[in-house]
Order: sequence, then C-alpha cells, then structure tokens
Amino acid sequence: MVALKPLHDKATIKRVVVATYQSVSGAGKEAMDELFAQTKAVFTLGEVTTKKFPKRIAFNLIPQIDVFMEDGYTKEEWKMMMETKKILDPKIKLTATCVRVPVFVGHSEAVNIEFEKPISVEEARTILRNAPGCLVIDKHEPGGYVTPYECVGEDATYISRIRTDPTVDNGLVLWVVSDNLRKGAALNAIQIAECLINRKLIQAKRKAA
Repeated sequence: MVALKPLHDKATIKRVVVATYQSVSGAGKEAMDELFAQTKAVFTLGEVTTKKFPKRIAFNLIPQIDVFMEDGYTKEEWKMMMETKKILDPKIKLTATCVRVPVFVGHSEAVNIEFEKPISVEEARTILRNAPGCLVIDKHEPGGYVTPYECVGEDATYISRIRTDPTVDNGLVLWVVSDNLRKGAALNAIQIAECLINRKLIQAKRKAA
C-alpha cells in the first residue's frame, strides 16, 4: 500500500497482480525456530521435522500462507485483495499468490500494476522518491536493488526494478521489500498512535512528575 498509494493518486490503478515472498517471522517465533532447526538439521544430516509449516521450509518455498478457502485462494491472499480495496480503492482488482520463503525477516513482492492513465517509468520513479515512507534504489546493474536481508531494521519501504510492463496498456512492474516486523507491525502501531495524537483523538500519556 505504501508504494501503490502515490502511484494511484497520479494515474489511478485498475488492476494489480502480485506475488509475495514472505519471511517466516510473519508466522511468529515458532516459525523462525523451525527454519533455524531445519537448516541446522540439513547441515548436520539430522532429521528434518515440520511442526509450524505443512512442508519443510528450509531451502524450500511453500505456496501457502494461512488456510485454503473454497475458491482455492488462501486466507492471506484473500486479505490482500480485501485490504487493498478497503485501504486504497474498492474499484481496484487484485489477485495475489502468497509464498512463504526461508528468510527470517523481510517480506518481498513482485508487483505488476495496470493503470487507467499513462505513467512512465521516470514519472513513477520521481513520485516514489518523493513519497513518504518510500526509498527508491533502482540501478540497472548487478546488485542495484534491495533484498530482504538489507531492509532488516529499517523503517522504509524499498522499491527497486521499476520497469514497463509491455503486456498491458499503462503497465508498470515493481520489486518491493520491507522489514515486516517494523513496517508490517511495530512501526505501524506507533505511526497510528502518532496520527491519533496529532488529530487530537487521543492524548499522549504524561510523564510522572
């Protein structure tokens, strides 16, 4: 949403196709422990056991996050569809495939966007560079992008690999990465509280004398 909002304001998003690559920390400490234990077992030729995930996560990908629904989508994918409409615009069409990856912290997304109005790569890059909470690192060279490992401990939503999608009119493709424990959880809570205080909907707790 952090990356889509400023682009939507400029060119109006019609449709989004997104594949997410979500770290195990999104499933909690037990999931992180399981990745660590399985990775250790692989290197020591020990037994790889699964508890938190339906299949082995170490050196593997699992195309399922949360439970399956009747239409074949998972609940995580359904939430992405619903939350995009709720937060951004109910007219936006979105389809998602959510994948759990053997990364401890940091969620990544490959995002294909179709707009109603024309928008160039250069325009999108400028808009995102000036957008709050966004940090563009987009060099067309080996390593000229951000990976989940590099975003850990940072508040920004990193955007890389901005390019035209030639398969649709007015299409762009983005690579988006952020620290899910900060921007996906702790930082969001703080920013919401700050917003409520600034709008005088709640009062900051006063320090004891």
